Amino acid sequence: MKLAEGTALQERIDKYLTTEEVARRYRVAAGTVRYWRHIGYLPEGVKRGRRVLYDPDALDRWDAEQAGGAAA
Repeated sequence: MKLAEGTALQERIDKYLTTEEVARRYRVAAGTVRYWRHIGYLPEGVKRGRRVLYDPDALDRWDAEQAGGAAA
């Protein structure tokens, strides 16, 4: 049971994106992602040590909101 719990936890952790991965996703520099986070433009990141990780599901919802706002 411990192995399954550890695997599930690792899968949840692995799904989060780093600042660099988010930058690649939006085709911008990592500094731009950090700035967007600073001004509150992006969904909240989760700070783990020195790294900020982003939930891809939250980014997907944010993308949908942005697309809906542009169409309206």
